Amino acid sequence: MANHKSAIKRIRSNDAKRLENRYYAKTTRNAIKQARTVNTKKEAAELLPKVSSMIDKLAKKSVIHKNKAANLKSKLAKRLATLK
Repeated sequence: MANHKSAIKRIRSNDAKRLENRYYAKTTRNAIKQARTVNTKKEAAELLPKVSSMIDKLAKKSVIHKNKAANLKSKLAKRLATLK
């Protein structure tokens, strides 16, 4: 167990940040899955900016790596280009 007040506070703040990061990561994963299952170009064009923004925010907060974010966005954009 932590011996200092600052260490105890750090544990509390880390737990709070962890829960928040898990929530945003899970929400983004669900949005990515939804964007992948879309069948029309119109729907995909509406979803892509929102999902890309969510991915960028995760990368900015270092929840996911910036290269992973770029790969996810690239795959989604490529999928959008193939739709009719």
